[in-house]
Amino acid sequence: MSGATSTGTSTSTSTGTSTGTGTGTGMGTDAGAGTDAGPPDAHALARRCAEAMWAADPASRRLGMRLADVGPGTARVTMRVTGDMLNGHGTCHGGYLAALADSAFAFACNTEDEVTVAAGFDIVFVEPAVLDDDLTADAARRVRRGRSGVYDVTVTRADGTVIAEYRGRSRSLGRPLLTAGSTSPPAATSPTTPATDGGRA
Repeated sequence: MSGATSTGTSTSTSTGTSTGTGTGTGMGTDAGAGTDAGPPDAHALARRCAEAMWAADPASRRLGMRLADVGPGTARVTMRVTGDMLNGHGTCHGGYLAALADSAFAFACNTEDEVTVAAGFDIVFVEPAVLDDDLTADAARRVRRGRSGVYDVTVTRADGTVIAEYRGRSRSLGRPLLTAGSTSPPAATSPTTPATDGGRA
């Protein structure tokens, strides 16, 4: 692990800092991890938004991600490190860690039926993740002013060790995420259903 700092896309090392631009689209929900208390209708809206995004997000599904929880301005996404995710040092490639955090960020900033994308992000790799590590990314909104927001994501392994810290900057596009009369996606692509088309849930 080089501990190097780079600008652009995430590095393949497991420690260090990288800066880049996210996709703003994320991606898996069991209740219990949310941090923002909100009225029941706000939580229902967050769930509907997450289901709509999950149904349209093959990237996160193919990486074996699951959305374990979603609430107003919050999301928890999990992923297991597979052999295909390892770099030349035998640890999880930084790009996969960034993708996990970015997916959690995307779900957290799209919980209020307003299409929101990433303006950019920074990620610090604290510890390496290794084969078969079960990783969790917890995202939470720190501030939102107008159409811009700031979200923090902490990536941990099952024993609680912090693997990475991510900060995302969001920008709303000012249009609804859900269409009139939209419904939940089929069970096969529901956030509560394990991914079956890639990775291991």
